[in-house]
Amino acid sequence: MALSTLPAAPSNLSGQSIYQRLADNIQQVVKGQPTAIRRLLAAFASGGHVLLEDHPGTGKTTLAKALAFSVDVAFKRIQFTPDLLPSDILGVSILNPETRTFHFHEGPIFANIVLADEINRASPRTQSALLEAMAESQVSIDGKLNPLRDPFFVIATQNPIDARGTYPLPEAQMDRFALQFKLGYISPENEVEILSNQIEAHPIEQVQPCVSSEDIFRLKQQVKRVRVSPELKRYVVNIVNATRQAEGVQLGASPRGSIALMKVAQALALFDGYDFVIPDHIQEIAVPVLAHRLVMEAQSRFSGETAEQVVVKILKTISVPA
Repeated sequence: MALSTLPAAPSNLSGQSIYQRLADNIQQVVKGQPTAIRRLLAAFASGGHVLLEDHPGTGKTTLAKALAFSVDVAFKRIQFTPDLLPSDILGVSILNPETRTFHFHEGPIFANIVLADEINRASPRTQSALLEAMAESQVSIDGKLNPLRDPFFVIATQNPIDARGTYPLPEAQMDRFALQFKLGYISPENEVEILSNQIEAHPIEQVQPCVSSEDIFRLKQQVKRVRVSPELKRYVVNIVNATRQAEGVQLGASPRGSIALMKVAQALALFDGYDFVIPDHIQEIAVPVLAHRLVMEAQSRFSGETAEQVVVKILKTISVPA
């Protein structure tokens, strides 16, 4: 069954129109996940990175590929395994015997959109190869700084239930992700539609780019121009600061969490047609932006309290700006 593909976006599209074109294109493949698509695109437009954690077969890789194929930029997939080396991600210098000089061969990290599939299966040494890239959009190789292409977006996936052969992501790595969220199971009606669409071929094979790299630059610039009032900046800081003082939390969210919460809220506001952020945008995204940054005390974990519950409780107690 062939999919209807959208033509390339004209250069005069607004940020909201670019978002809608991307969302519509992805929804041709990823059924019943409007919230996940909205969150993924908000991170993409705000310059953050995403960690998708869910059970096998829920569509994590398909969602990442659907976004990558919808944008006319370079895409690379890295399958993380225990024997993966940092040079497999960053690249390697190879000696040319004729000229007796080293020539650097770029690794997959130099793509615009990078899918780090099952990231927790690689060793901590290999995971650390992503730290500088995700935080500063550059990598240090052979003593030289190599800037990464803009846009640069990492979508990582991991399986939350299979602990054999995995290495938990350290706090410094988790803090580099703007959002972490799950997809969850879809409704039976949407699952039946997926079965119908895959009788002859996978719909992902028919996805074509619907926006260009220039459209993405324009989208990101428009996100930056969305106004955040001083009162809402204080609201963001109050929420993040409350995670550092919450009972049962060993380590709260960092200032990077405050920045991510503000920027992702700006993207959501633009998607909704606003030129300013409202408290609803901050509240909508606070849990997926902040919860994965919290380190819970052992006693809290044993009692069943989660970081998500802590953030929800904070949202109910912090006063909302009028």
